[in-house]
Amino acid sequence: MNILKRQHASDKAHAVDMTQGSVVHHLIAFALPLLMGNIFQQLYNTVDTWVVGNYVSNEAFSAVGTVGPIINTLIGFFTGLASGAGVVVSQYYGARRRDKVQQAVHTSLVMTFLLGIALTILGIVTTPMMLRLMKTPQEVFPESQSYLTIYFAGMLGLMIYNMGSGILRAVGDSRRPFYFLVVSAVINIVLDLVFVLVFHMGVEGVAYATIIAQAISAALVLLVLAREKEWVQLHLRQLKIHPSILWKIICVGIPAALQMAVTAFSNVFVQSYINHFGPDCMSGWTAYTKMDQLMLLPMQSLALAATTFVGQNLGIGQVDRAKKGARTACLAAIIITAVMMLALIPAAPYLVAFFNSKPEVVQAGSLFLRCLSPFYILCCINQVYSAALRGAGNSRVPMILMLFSFVLFRQCYLYVMANYISNTMLPIAMGYPAGWLVCSVLTLLYYRRVDLAKCCLVDEHLAAARRS
Repeated sequence: MNILKRQHASDKAHAVDMTQGSVVHHLIAFALPLLMGNIFQQLYNTVDTWVVGNYVSNEAFSAVGTVGPIINTLIGFFTGLASGAGVVVSQYYGARRRDKVQQAVHTSLVMTFLLGIALTILGIVTTPMMLRLMKTPQEVFPESQSYLTIYFAGMLGLMIYNMGSGILRAVGDSRRPFYFLVVSAVINIVLDLVFVLVFHMGVEGVAYATIIAQAISAALVLLVLAREKEWVQLHLRQLKIHPSILWKIICVGIPAALQMAVTAFSNVFVQSYINHFGPDCMSGWTAYTKMDQLMLLPMQSLALAATTFVGQNLGIGQVDRAKKGARTACLAAIIITAVMMLALIPAAPYLVAFFNSKPEVVQAGSLFLRCLSPFYILCCINQVYSAALRGAGNSRVPMILMLFSFVLFRQCYLYVMANYISNTMLPIAMGYPAGWLVCSVLTLLYYRRVDLAKCCLVDEHLAAARRS
């Protein structure tokens, strides 16, 4: 055991052992670079919408902004599957099993490449169908289709980056993924302005800028993995799928993938309800979603920190410490989200006008921001505790609870509201908080009853040997 600890401590400083030391320090030190990185990642589509909203047209602004649910459907599926790989890596890293960590790294990257090709083809082929399903107005349909087609053609770069950075985060390294996103976000901003203002490429220009920036971030993360030592080093000759590791990744990743993909796809139907109210409402909703994504970032960053923290500590059999990490992450998420909400409400009109200054757009977007933002506190609960369950290896129950709350319940709410109660903007938009409330209550009730130790993916006899 002492030899294993010395080997673990001798790794590069980038990796972090969360099984010892201050819980608060580990969560904050991990979440801060992750938060900054997520902010820069959000800049991809945010800058796209800002450039087209200010320098192209209102229709182009709506076209770029309202395709989010479609992009998130396919990306959500892969991100969920990638989370399964991260859980496997983090648990074996906590268990000091270098051989298994290496197998998980190479299996994950091969899986990413194969799935990337498949999802690229699927995204391009299904783009027209999904735009029609969203009831996309005819005036924005061509530009929406152009943006999506280019985006999906280059999405392999985004997928490789997400998987590679997920591997680094699983061993506690959230700083270098942040650095890569800073570089790619700056490149994206520069190319957006050049392609639109200099070459007048419109919506196609911002799409090309995005996929070029994503490709650069993928190249950077692969370069780091290739030069890494010990735990997560990439060896080209070892790139193959290990069936037993793949099965563990699938057991955790597929439920998470289905949950994220189906939840994102359900937002296509929500978007169709919003589209019913016309381009100005669509643009207001687009501006709201940009702020919505930023508001969610702190809690999502802390949720990812909780996933890694719980995974590493359960890997070594420290159940109480894993639970303490989840509680601490949830409390921190609630406090940070409440502070952001208090700043957001009075600034709503100015934030919407930053993207689109048309009075009707500002009015609609401000209404959405002020009425929905107080309910983000609910998201902290379901996001953090669902992430903790996934870190333990249990992603099936969070999938069931989120699909019920965000898909079945929300769609029933929207149908009843639109057809029998009040077919106006605000009651339709309140379908989001209604789903958050149901999911938070169900998630918290389940989490209090589950035995996290029984969810761990590491072989039981290994965990018993470590505890002895």
